[in-house]
Amino acid sequence: MSTLRLGDLLLEKGLILEKQVRIAVKHQKITGLLLGDTLVKLGFLSSSELGETLAEHAGLRYIDLANFSINEDALRMISKATAEKYHFIPLDIEDGILNIGILNPNNIMAIDAVTKIIGTQPTVCIVDAEGFQDATERAYFFLENPIQRQIDQIINSLLGGGIPDGNAVTTMTDLVIMDAIRRKVTDIHITPTVDVVQIFYRIDGVLQHGHGLPQSLHSGLVSRIKILSHLDIAEQRLPQDGSFSFTLLKRGYDIRVSTVPTIYGENVVLRILGGSGTILRIERLGFDPHQTRKIRTLFQKPHGIILITGPTGSGKTTTLYAALREIDLMEKNVLTVEDPVEYKLSLAKQTQVTEKVGYDFAMAGRNFMRQDPDVMLLGEIRDEETARIAIRAAITGHLVLSTLHTNDAITVIPRLMDLKVDRFLMSSSLLAILAQRLIRRVCSHCKQEYQLNEEELAIFAEFSFKTKTGVKGAGCDKCNGTGYLGRTVIGEILIINDEIRELIFAGASPIAMQEAAIRSGMKPLHHEALAKAAGGITTLEEVMRVTG
Repeated sequence: MSTLRLGDLLLEKGLILEKQVRIAVKHQKITGLLLGDTLVKLGFLSSSELGETLAEHAGLRYIDLANFSINEDALRMISKATAEKYHFIPLDIEDGILNIGILNPNNIMAIDAVTKIIGTQPTVCIVDAEGFQDATERAYFFLENPIQRQIDQIINSLLGGGIPDGNAVTTMTDLVIMDAIRRKVTDIHITPTVDVVQIFYRIDGVLQHGHGLPQSLHSGLVSRIKILSHLDIAEQRLPQDGSFSFTLLKRGYDIRVSTVPTIYGENVVLRILGGSGTILRIERLGFDPHQTRKIRTLFQKPHGIILITGPTGSGKTTTLYAALREIDLMEKNVLTVEDPVEYKLSLAKQTQVTEKVGYDFAMAGRNFMRQDPDVMLLGEIRDEETARIAIRAAITGHLVLSTLHTNDAITVIPRLMDLKVDRFLMSSSLLAILAQRLIRRVCSHCKQEYQLNEEELAIFAEFSFKTKTGVKGAGCDKCNGTGYLGRTVIGEILIINDEIRELIFAGASPIAMQEAAIRSGMKPLHHEALAKAAGGITTLEEVMRVTG
């Protein structure tokens, strides 16, 4: 247990600055919040960082609820009313002993209450306040409302040839979405086949089979989703796009909808946007220490453009916001426009695209210039006008951050040329391009080592990795039998130095620029992925899936 006060410990760990404490104290006088909670509210500290520090201060283990699977047997031992009354959450059972999570290390009442109920003293962990209420509500809700049982009941009622009524269709639609939220799914695929409607969930970037439903439910499900999304239910021959909001346990989720006609009926894909998350620090994303130092240095530059590229769902916005935390928001005016706002950052001025009224990235970029900005974050460069505005802002003394959809860092340059960006202005304003992917971590609960075969050894040897063993997940209940649990980032950072600037201006080929970048120290994505595999973080199979 640390003898330092919490504030001093936060300062010693480099998580906050003295001037941030001074502002938090002034804010605290108005709101009456605790200092730690005030620092979190102002965005100087994340809720998880506060929880980790409190745990260290008390000599206890910290549990990140966002990445923890709560044991249902543990929940059954303690009622929801008791957990809420004494401000704790049952987490797991280890060696017959209940493990509980608390917010305040001095919460003796929770320990006493659990001891009286189950007859033995529990082990105690610290959890973060931000995820506590949501995790408690969700855990008990899904315990009391088992989704699979409800889905099976509807299916069984239809197996005898029954026709689904409106209530069955509405309930099944809600259950499919609720199950997706429970599993932390990014996309739901409703795919009709000859006799079964297949439900697939994209989890950690990979499609996994969720449910098989009777074909008789298909038209009702599609119609229900179309009604929610304000689409034309009579039009089944053309693709349609829409969106709607779904609320579960007082939390709202934006859901984007896309329909495409197929030979067996309309295929529907729903993308779930879960709202604000926790903003991580750069070193927590998964970049190696050398890359982390590079990113930190780049985001301290006074002007220029930094672009982050990668496919949809590759963590670009997460990286941008982690880097924004490195910028002193008390000394610099930061303006953002996104579609939608995924993270809330106190002291930054955040706006959201509203296409219906014509407020897009280009309009925001134009008007930001009159807001005395130091840093501008344009969620995505989609068209020629947004690209021109970004370049103009960069060459007039502003730091501009944005994203593009390309496969690697070098491909950004021909993509910008395709958007009619002048080569001279591009070479003058570009600071760096970061290409990234998310790669699945092997499950730590069922990870096993094995001896690499000759073919696998050759793959590692090509990039001078001398490892002789690899890892794989056997599959367990923690990872739903997949062998993977959670994801981490891999990235390649292209720094625009004088040589590459000359090549851009001269219109050199992407291959020539790639070779120059590697000579100057850039490690390609495939190399970084193999480094993760060599370090036992992921599998070689996952490396080949993500980077080829």
